[in-house]
Amino acid sequence: MLDSVNMKTTVSKEEFKKQSKLLKRELETLPQKIKAAKIPVIILFEGWGAAGKGSIISDLILNFDPRGFKVYSTAEATETEKRHPLLWRHWQNLPEQGYMSILDRSWYQDVSIARVEDDLSDSETLHRMNSINTFERQLTDNGYLVLKFFLHIGQKEQRARFEKLESDKNTAWRVTERDHWRNKHYNLLYSILDEMLEYTNTPNAPWHVVCSNDSQAALLSVYRTVVESVKEAIQAKEKGLTISSARGIPAPKPFNLVHTPLLSEITLEDKTIEPEKYKKELAKLQKKLKGLHYKLYRRKVPVIVVYEGWDAAGKGGNIKRVSAALDPRGYEVIPIASPTKPELYRHYLWRFWTRIPKTGHIAIFDRSWYGRVMVERIEGFCTEADWKRAYQEMNEFERELTEWGAVVVKFWLHIDQDEQLRRFTDRQNTPEKQWKITDEDWRNREKWPQYEEAVNEMLQKTSTEFAPWHIVESQDKKYARIKALKILIKAIEDAL
Repeated sequence: MLDSVNMKTTVSKEEFKKQSKLLKRELETLPQKIKAAKIPVIILFEGWGAAGKGSIISDLILNFDPRGFKVYSTAEATETEKRHPLLWRHWQNLPEQGYMSILDRSWYQDVSIARVEDDLSDSETLHRMNSINTFERQLTDNGYLVLKFFLHIGQKEQRARFEKLESDKNTAWRVTERDHWRNKHYNLLYSILDEMLEYTNTPNAPWHVVCSNDSQAALLSVYRTVVESVKEAIQAKEKGLTISSARGIPAPKPFNLVHTPLLSEITLEDKTIEPEKYKKELAKLQKKLKGLHYKLYRRKVPVIVVYEGWDAAGKGGNIKRVSAALDPRGYEVIPIASPTKPELYRHYLWRFWTRIPKTGHIAIFDRSWYGRVMVERIEGFCTEADWKRAYQEMNEFERELTEWGAVVVKFWLHIDQDEQLRRFTDRQNTPEKQWKITDEDWRNREKWPQYEEAVNEMLQKTSTEFAPWHIVESQDKKYARIKALKILIKAIEDAL
């Protein structure tokens, strides 16, 4: 891509003044239009050192209402960030609907310079670029506009700019030994950057490579691209489309799936355990899990446990028996309720990505991202296109977690309608349990057939080889607790 850039692009002062005046008028109205259309926008800048990223960002944001955007400067990952998945820290900075995130460098630092300076293997680089392509596709599929600029200058121009900065004691600090090394090895970095640009130049998030030898010509190019791209996104939104759907981008290849039985095929009656046997088994398994937790911490293996199931199926009691065996400093139980406004106004996976545990720790989700294809589907909180697309997105999410090194264990706690009714009635008639039963529980019960259909489809489409579903018969809560503990222990032992 870099070879195709016209490095002689220039613009006269008069022409710059004329064009920039018109473009600035349009830029000034964009924040209001973005907010009205509820489009979240990400504008990221990559490029050579001294190519002018800071100056262009400064000039660009002068045209915007400062309440409508936030600028992020991407530095080297901190120790905490390194203990999370590669993209974890970048998910933190996603804007809400109607707002902009402007990035001075981005996730591309992990697949460009890192190849040389961190001695990144080709296979790891490819893995990371695939993760980035998936990340950007998920964003644009869910209504985001992702604008990517690469500012390009030649080796001699870069060296001249470094020398100019060093000639002034007020700016000399901006040039480091690393900058000089990079300039000396310009040709090596050129090929690496060019390969990155080619591989991540996707239809939903294409690169805009801008010659930055002439700073005014570069600024006009950025202005023009921002204006035209936002207009395109707004027009697509008015037609009920996203950038991805408007551009006719095909769906990604589905995953290989593990066969999971229908709920109607699950036998519940004989899944019981005697009280005395339960006590002995529980104590033995909790002791084993406690020992494994210390090994997980020492070897820095993260664990993510997902609990889904029918209302009153015993998720809380099951989680309590698991967490009782864990060091409280090394785990967190995360109850998932209706999304808050900040959560609702971002990508639906944002509130889960931001809660991923660091290495060596355990996160237990009491309900999860699977609400997208159950309650949100049935109650109409998202469109049909949204929940149908979510199966693939959640599989991709879990693949990212497992390839990072996480153990992902997913439970569906299953009971029949008669048992649910008995438990609902018991809760309603027992004062200390009444807080557990709500009008919404009764309403959901009336929709049992719809939920069963949705759950069956969820189990069939998201039980992958790397994160299969485990159906836990919970007619007898004690039996369910023992089964869940055994499954979790085996998954951890296999990983260790």
